[in-house]
Amino acid sequence: MIEAFTVDQIRAAERQALRGDRDDALMRRASHAVAAAVLDELDVVVGSKAVLLVGAGNNGGDALFAGTVLRRRGMAVTAVLLDPARAHQGGLAALERAGGRTIAAAQADLAVLFERADIILDGLVGIGVTPPLRPALVDIVEKANSASCLKVAIDVPSGVDPDSGRLDGPAFDADLTVTLGGLKTGLLVAGTHVGRVVVADLDFETAGAQMFCLTDLDVQSMLPDPGVAADKFSGGVPGILAGSPKYPGAAILSVGGAVRTRPGMVRYAGPQAAPVVTRWPEVVAAESPEAAGTVQAWVAGPGMGTDTSSAAALATVMAADVPVLVDADGLTILAGRMSLLEERRGRQTLLTPHGREFARLFPDLDPADRLGSVRAAAARTGATILLKGHRTLVADPSGRVAVNVTGSSWLATAGSGDVLSGIIGSLLAGGLAPWDAAAAGAHLHGRAGERAQRDRVPGADALLSRIRTPDPEPQP
Repeated sequence: MIEAFTVDQIRAAERQALRGDRDDALMRRASHAVAAAVLDELDVVVGSKAVLLVGAGNNGGDALFAGTVLRRRGMAVTAVLLDPARAHQGGLAALERAGGRTIAAAQADLAVLFERADIILDGLVGIGVTPPLRPALVDIVEKANSASCLKVAIDVPSGVDPDSGRLDGPAFDADLTVTLGGLKTGLLVAGTHVGRVVVADLDFETAGAQMFCLTDLDVQSMLPDPGVAADKFSGGVPGILAGSPKYPGAAILSVGGAVRTRPGMVRYAGPQAAPVVTRWPEVVAAESPEAAGTVQAWVAGPGMGTDTSSAAALATVMAADVPVLVDADGLTILAGRMSLLEERRGRQTLLTPHGREFARLFPDLDPADRLGSVRAAAARTGATILLKGHRTLVADPSGRVAVNVTGSSWLATAGSGDVLSGIIGSLLAGGLAPWDAAAAGAHLHGRAGERAQRDRVPGADALLSRIRTPDPEPQP
């Protein structure tokens, strides 16, 4: 798994690494890594124009030393100093010796500089500064964002919270972020403004990660695989409580997500038994959870409605002594009957809300702080929470979080979440713990969306034929 770290964890590792080392040694290693990443992005180096946005402190020093390397490789380098008196003196001297140009931000014609630049390097604020940006920085960032050149952020784009990924106003819109010493948690959560992320290894070891990102290889290793003695029951049997006369397709899509994730058998419970079996003849269907038979996990909620009979069916499933995933209409019912969730404390429970459903369940939690809120919700309820979004977050009660980075805007379509619930339900029935099942399921769902986009086939139904063990594709 890819690990991500908080500012405090990175700072602790930096302090350990700096013991007995020169003050600027770590900065020089960092700046060389930044410069190398920039050079890898450019087709033409000699004669290209770089503009450095230089704040006070170490982030600005990184920019100045990186600019020095770029200048020595033949680039024209101009450093825009936010506060010349507080600029890193060692980095400033190095750049000037190499022939770089410096100018105070207050005196610079930023529009002209950015229009002529081939690259803008953001060293305005580092990981010690949280948003919002000061007005003087906002003006610089907004003008930089309007430029058509390559934009590279050092460590974290200015305006993005390094721990939570929150934005509180404008932020530097990076095409590439070169983060130093370890991946910052905010870069995973933010999703936007960070561009492609490169982690620069600075030869120190960071420990204590509580945030993770699965790779294709991780998911391959997690998926249940039937052995030579397997039968239709040994792979786990998910039960799907979904669908209604108003939303018949939800049952077909959720069941399809489960079928396509290789369980031995899928059981369906609900009023859409006939159309479900017509589409998926291998499914064993019944009219109610009580009549469905033995399952190893339940999925409850997609399109099931919120009337009295639906609430009673959900209560039956919630009382079962197997893992339960609650989604969609099931979450709406649950928001009015949180006692059902409290009664499951100690048993494996997974909630999969989107933002509006999350707000109904937890109206006191801040929707803008997705990371903090999903952790708080999991700790409060004892359940694992999958919060859907551009960066889907999966938190367990211990505070461990998985961030899903697969996917496509083509997943923003009716029924997509129903497919996801079926995928995860199948993995739960196969024996994966809720956090693992949710993280792996979100990854598989995202890859299916990417394939649908590549094939230019829209709609949730297109996802079903594209669910499969991950290909060895590069991670975003």
